[in-house]
Amino acid sequence: MANDVSPISVTAGMKPVHSSAKTPVMTPGRRDFFTYRDLGVGEGSGGRMRGTLMKAKNGMTEPTGWHYHTCESQFVYCLKGWVELEFDNAPTVRMEAGDAMFIPGGCIHNELRTSDDIEILEVSTPGELGTVPVEAPRR
Repeated sequence: MANDVSPISVTAGMKPVHSSAKTPVMTPGRRDFFTYRDLGVGEGSGGRMRGTLMKAKNGMTEPTGWHYHTCESQFVYCLKGWVELEFDNAPTVRMEAGDAMFIPGGCIHNELRTSDDIEILEVSTPGELGTVPVEAPRR
């Protein structure tokens, strides 16, 4: 017997999607100091997820300001460089190449600074990700 495992049925609305580095699909993003490459995750998942490769045009010159994202969750993986993030009721984090972070939707945070060569893989659920500015938390 070659294979005793039954295939899993594909979830309705989902399909395989390939994103080629040779022909990247660039998309508008939240920050003007990043470029954003759509990795095809939204199309493949029927909008259930979003996958983006963010690369710095140059390092941040000032913090983004306190905000949260309207999503269920974000997963962030630092491929290159570094970013410093501060959170409401949590310690400041310096993510460096190889570091990963899970951020629940609605978690208030502020990006403080980045290296000039930062590259980040960001995956969120669902596929729509909004940003809502908020006042700085009282400390």
